[in-house]
Amino acid sequence: MAASLDITSFHNVINNDLTSTPSTRHSINPANRQPNPPVPVSTQQDLDRAVQCARDAFQKWSKTSFDERRAAILKYADAIEANADSLARLLTQEQGKPLSQSTTEVGMAATWARGLSSITVPETVIQDTEDCKVIQRYTPLGVSGAIVPWNFPVLLAIGKIIPAVYTGNTVIVKSSPFTPYCGLKLAELATRCFPPGVVQALSGGDDLGPMITEHPGIDKISFTGSTLTGKRVMASCAKTLKRVTLELGGNDPAIICDDVDIDAVIPKVGILSFLCSAQICMMIKRLYVHEKIYDEFRDKLVQFVQALKVGDGTESDVFFGPVQNGMQFDKARDLFGSITTDGLKAVLGGTIENSAGYFIHPTIIDNPPEDSRVVQEEPFAPILPIMKWSDEADVLARANGSESGLGSSVWSKDLQRAMRMADQLQSGSVWVNSHFEVAPNVPFGGHKTSGIGTEWGLNGLTSYCNSQSVWLRKA
Repeated sequence: MAASLDITSFHNVINNDLTSTPSTRHSINPANRQPNPPVPVSTQQDLDRAVQCARDAFQKWSKTSFDERRAAILKYADAIEANADSLARLLTQEQGKPLSQSTTEVGMAATWARGLSSITVPETVIQDTEDCKVIQRYTPLGVSGAIVPWNFPVLLAIGKIIPAVYTGNTVIVKSSPFTPYCGLKLAELATRCFPPGVVQALSGGDDLGPMITEHPGIDKISFTGSTLTGKRVMASCAKTLKRVTLELGGNDPAIICDDVDIDAVIPKVGILSFLCSAQICMMIKRLYVHEKIYDEFRDKLVQFVQALKVGDGTESDVFFGPVQNGMQFDKARDLFGSITTDGLKAVLGGTIENSAGYFIHPTIIDNPPEDSRVVQEEPFAPILPIMKWSDEADVLARANGSESGLGSSVWSKDLQRAMRMADQLQSGSVWVNSHFEVAPNVPFGGHKTSGIGTEWGLNGLTSYCNSQSVWLRKA
């Protein structure tokens, strides 16, 4: 493998060149609020240049075979793995998540690169008679813009880069201004594996996203972020009729039935409600526990969660790092204020103390009313409402009574009962006896305001393509 990755200086990647800009900015390490290194602030001219290079590269790259592209992607996966330690350290520095979770995310990125590029994109013969053959096939769109959020800046960048390039497109990556560092380094690694212009990355401020979504030279946008921003992205893409995939916010319910093995389920539910300080769109956000086991379940969940360590992600055994940025911290503080104003009961946590970083201790709210803010809003912070239920139809109506529809789960030993309930849940992913399971070969997307289209799996790959029907008259 070539030289290891330098994670101290950061550049845009345009046409396989590392480029600088006259002005720079920096983000903040959320564990101590200290500045991270400077990154470029891209201008319209930088974007125009990257788009032109991507369009030029597309001419050749789109004509390569799936085997050729797969070979480059597998080399890229090896490069990510070879630099996993430094990427994980950088991820903790910019995102705040514990090093163990950063290491897992970087490992998943390599797995996703290999998994996505092992999927066969089919060419279907619809009709083949003596005089006419009809084929349906998929052709690449052109230049893709990958707009990546700050909660999973490595995995979600790779989850957009690989489907784009594997299906013959070129891609320009824009990471969140809060977490620009790993995205630039992933593009830098890509220069060792792909021809110039195939994978590029730009860093910038809040104005760069709209520049990308409005650019007439970009053919598709894949955006992961909030529902509110997703609506703006879609409106912006409409001006040039761009293809668009939106992965947006969630407010995932989990329904715990009265027959579960409480001691076996508690550690799973505890982790799946609070991973990454609950800054994952597919975390359990609303926990419905059958009234027969409610008190015992609540008390054991509190016991489990309060034993998880809060601290700087570089310290050993930390589970809760800081929330990622000041904006999110302030939103959480505002939501925590509703605990008092709504007269809610916190059985764990409930207050935010001042600290050097953006630290929030886990909070569990005991049986709040369905219309309270902690139930209705996606917190993106470690605050979990736990509610009682007794009637199956009622709890399904409450679980589905959200504008979001990203994920949901049912937990029961009775698989027939669990599937009967799961069949009625309105979300893009439904899990029985688990939550937040994802895989590169399984499509992932949201219903209702949680998104449009899917990423990953065959469906995700074909969203980077046009469907083309070919009619071959033989006579």
